[in-house]
Amino acid sequence: MRRNLIETAMGAIVLAAAAAFLLIVYKSSNTPSVSGYQIAAEFNKIGGLKVGNDVRVGGVPVGKVISVTLDYDTFKAKVLFDVDVECVFPTDSIAIIASEGLLGGNFLEIIPGGNPDELKSGDTLEFSQDAVDISQLLGKFMFSSAGNDQK
Repeated sequence: MRRNLIETAMGAIVLAAAAAFLLIVYKSSNTPSVSGYQIAAEFNKIGGLKVGNDVRVGGVPVGKVISVTLDYDTFKAKVLFDVDVECVFPTDSIAIIASEGLLGGNFLEIIPGGNPDELKSGDTLEFSQDAVDISQLLGKFMFSSAGNDQK
């Protein structure tokens, strides 16, 4: 009888640990939540940018990427992102896909412009800069310097 009680207690502990693990995973996942207004930007290449990545201004997170789709007319990637209500951007702002480093993830950087007109929810940024493929740049650098050594 005592053995059944110990097995039952151990089973309850394992189930509680599993539930705590699932709660931690859910809380730390990048599930986007709409809390401000939505702006879109179009890019030729988005690199590793995906739903849930940060939107930053000056390195400070101000929103999240909420969808990445393909525009079948222009064959450009359309990125829809949510920005805090406090952040109001001029219409000539620039969206840049930046990288956190060689092994880091990508994020969307917004560089505010100087136009007095402001973007509204549903607007599309006119200016954007595509993601830079770091592995492609390193490959070009390695092969270009290797050719110079053989002279």
